[in-house]
Amino acid sequence: MNPDSSADAITIEGLSKTYGTLKAVDAVSLAIREGSIFGLLGPNGAGKTTLISMLVTMRKPTGGRATVNGFDITVQADAVRKSIGIVFQDPSLDDELTARENLEMHAALYGVPKAERGKRIATLVKLVGLEKHLNGLVKTFSGGMKRRLEIARGLVHHPKILFLDEPTLGLDPQTRANIWDYIKKLNEEKKVTLILTTHYMDEADKVCDRIAIIDSGRIIAVDSPEALKNTLGGDVVSIRCDGNGECLEKLKGLDWVKSVVPHDGFVDVRVERGEEKIPLLVRMMESHGISVDSVSLRKPSLDDVFLHYTGRTIREDEGSPKDAMRMRRRAWGHRR
Repeated sequence: MNPDSSADAITIEGLSKTYGTLKAVDAVSLAIREGSIFGLLGPNGAGKTTLISMLVTMRKPTGGRATVNGFDITVQADAVRKSIGIVFQDPSLDDELTARENLEMHAALYGVPKAERGKRIATLVKLVGLEKHLNGLVKTFSGGMKRRLEIARGLVHHPKILFLDEPTLGLDPQTRANIWDYIKKLNEEKKVTLILTTHYMDEADKVCDRIAIIDSGRIIAVDSPEALKNTLGGDVVSIRCDGNGECLEKLKGLDWVKSVVPHDGFVDVRVERGEEKIPLLVRMMESHGISVDSVSLRKPSLDDVFLHYTGRTIREDEGSPKDAMRMRRRAWGHRR
C-alpha cells in the first residue's frame, strides 16, 4: 500500500501501551497534518516518548492503531521506518567518525544512491550551519553542534516526517534558541512534518502550529498554543503569602475570581483586568492580617493551561534524572 493523499501525515486511533499494570499510553487518538510542527508536551513519564516509540515502530502497541505516511505502524513497519527520520533524546552519533562519515554511513544504510550522497550532505550541513565542520571529528563537537548534526543525519534520506524527542534537552538557552531556529527553517524550506516532544512549554509556544498536552498517558488538550491559552481567558495574578492556606481560602470566596490554584509556594488567581484587581487582592489580604510577600501579573501561558487541566505544573511532576532514564530505557529499549 502506498501513502494516501490525505492532509494528515499521522492518524492515531485509540493507541495504547501497557507495562504490566502501568498504562504508559492510554487510548490516545490524534490527527497530525502534513507540513505542520506538532508538539507533544508533558512531564517526564507522561507517555510522550512511549507514544513516539510506537509511531516509529520501536514498540508494538498493546491496543489501537495508527498510520504514519499512510502506512500502518504494525503491519507495515518497514515502510514506516523508510519514510521517517528520528532524532533521539540521547546522543546516537559515532564520536570517532567525522561529521561527513556519520552522514555517509546513515545515507548508505538507508539506500541513498552513492551519486546523490555528496549533494544531499552538502545541502543539509549548510541548512544546520555545519559546513565548516564537515570533516571534524564528532568527539570535538559541542552539544549543540552534535544535536544539529543529528538533525541533518535524520534528514539525509529525505523523510517526509521527522521525529524529535526532546531536541534541546540539556542545552544552554542560546543553543536551544538556535536549534529551534533550525527546526523552523527546516519546516519552511523542506516542507517536512515535524513531531517533537518537549516539556519546555515556552519553546513549544513559539515554534509549534498545534500541541497536545499529555499527562498520565492521556491526551488532555489539543489545539494551537494561542487557542489553548485563550480558553483560560483573563489575566493570571500570582501571589505569595505568609500562610498560603489561609490566603487560598479567602481567594476562593471571591465571586470575581475565575480560579485559584496553589503551586510551588504561590497561589495563581485568574481574573479579568488583573491590573485593577491586584490592589483589591492586597488590601483584602492585609485586612485579614495576611502578609503578601510578592505579587505578579501576566497573561495565561501554556504552563497555566497545563496547571488548569492537571492541577499542577510540569516542574512539580518531573521525576528525578534516574526516573527519567528509567522511562527512556523502557520506551527505547529492545523491541517486544
